[in-house]
Amino acid sequence: MSSLPDPVQAGLKRGWKVLGGPHGAVPAKIVCDVAIIGSGAGAGITAEMLTKAGLNVVIVEEGPLKSSSDFNQKEAEAYPALYQESAARKTEDKAINILQGRCVGGSTTVNWTSSFRTPTATLSHWQQNFGLTDYSPEALAPYFDQAERRLNVSQWLGTPNENNDLLRRGATKLGIASSVISRNVKGCWNLGSCGMGCPTNAKQSMLVTTIPTALDHGATLIVETRAQQFELVNGRVRSLRCIAVKPNGAPVESGQGAIVIVAKHFVLSAGAINSAGLLLRSQAPDPHARLGVRTFLHPVVMSAAVMDQTVAGWAGAPQTIYTDHFLETQPIDGPIGFKLEAPPLHPVIFATTVPGYGQMQADLLAKFPRTHVLLALLRDGFHEQASGGRVKLRSDGSAVLDYPLTDFVMDGARRAMLAMAELQFAAGAKEVLPVHELARPYTAWLDAKRAIEALPMKPLLTKIVSAHVMGGCGLASSDKQGVVRPDGVHWQIDNLSIHDGSIFPTSIGANPQLSIYGIVNRLAQGLVKRLTGQSVRLA
Repeated sequence: MSSLPDPVQAGLKRGWKVLGGPHGAVPAKIVCDVAIIGSGAGAGITAEMLTKAGLNVVIVEEGPLKSSSDFNQKEAEAYPALYQESAARKTEDKAINILQGRCVGGSTTVNWTSSFRTPTATLSHWQQNFGLTDYSPEALAPYFDQAERRLNVSQWLGTPNENNDLLRRGATKLGIASSVISRNVKGCWNLGSCGMGCPTNAKQSMLVTTIPTALDHGATLIVETRAQQFELVNGRVRSLRCIAVKPNGAPVESGQGAIVIVAKHFVLSAGAINSAGLLLRSQAPDPHARLGVRTFLHPVVMSAAVMDQTVAGWAGAPQTIYTDHFLETQPIDGPIGFKLEAPPLHPVIFATTVPGYGQMQADLLAKFPRTHVLLALLRDGFHEQASGGRVKLRSDGSAVLDYPLTDFVMDGARRAMLAMAELQFAAGAKEVLPVHELARPYTAWLDAKRAIEALPMKPLLTKIVSAHVMGGCGLASSDKQGVVRPDGVHWQIDNLSIHDGSIFPTSIGANPQLSIYGIVNRLAQGLVKRLTGQSVRLA
């Protein structure tokens, strides 16, 4: 695979303007039309359209620039290089592990490609409760159409791997509908290592699509550089202060002073948690205490099963089958609903997630080739007892999420564990292990049911993870309810837009990347029009 063309290396050779880390020192002061903080889903879409309109754009990314030449399917190298806190970012109480990208392309470089439009029920809730009257499926459809064409989003037509097909077969046995997941890939090799970066450039992430287009149109990309603080004067951002950091995120101790970026407009696309963190460090106006609150995770609980046959969950497209049965049969503002998917299995993530240690874990890993895992995405944000968490600052200024796991949320976790165990036994499981510190493998559905009903659903005992961070800078029609206006501009800061998943007023109820692409596509087109008078569409 190392002999495959690498579009990033090719771009560097033909003169892309990339600075920071190994790419050269960053000037002490930079002046541009628009500065974008982050390089993930929201940043990439925005950068492509702004540069196509002829604006001078600077993209600031805390993580390194890695590309297909670096992606070798090795967990030990990928997680420290490509993820926030080496794929070990946690909530304040350490009860939830959060997987979030920290590299050029952000989480789009390391996600599993699952692509869903924002569900109609979610948009209806936003319209009714946050005054977002123009956020309807019909109003957003053209922007989703454009994003799907640009990023090659389409249903996965290949045969699902055994890990996903077990979800389909178990659902069918129980009379539960399941469907195929759309993916943003082109010429996929079906390797299954999407979470470690795509070595064949099949995944249509920002790393190989919009960021290269922006660079080809003259944008400057600054890497290994952290946005520390906005300088705010009279309701506007005057400048952005940044510092150089090492590939692992530690500050560079070379005596280099702060880097100051002056722009006419700033776009904050650092992702939920980090976007709110930067605004908190900047002491941004927050008259109604909306900043950082209502940050959502789709808290995820899991169930592992052992089959007679080889499952090889590490091989093949990672997520291709899902069921929304437990969302669609649940009122959106009732007991928390959940979406079921089958995640890819890789040994480091598996071993650090399942319960137990010593001989118990050795026994689990011995069965790894025959192991099947389901996950449940809990739909938080639609009920007062699932109001998400709050972004706070540690003493060193870094952002951390305080996310209370309420009894309401944990009731959903128990119901999800029951649903997953029943489905896995229906699919032929010989034993099922709910991923909970006090659980043990069960060989019959009724035994598993009794055990799960008796498990104490408490933080740290119930293993919870998340790869979907949303909210904290929510959209709303009133500044009493949100941080940004319906057009994505900060309510109190005239020349600051926020274009990432932090603007969602609830969780999405589905993998959020396509929601970011489609909604930010609309916001970015509006921003281009306001700044230049031009009409630019996502190609």
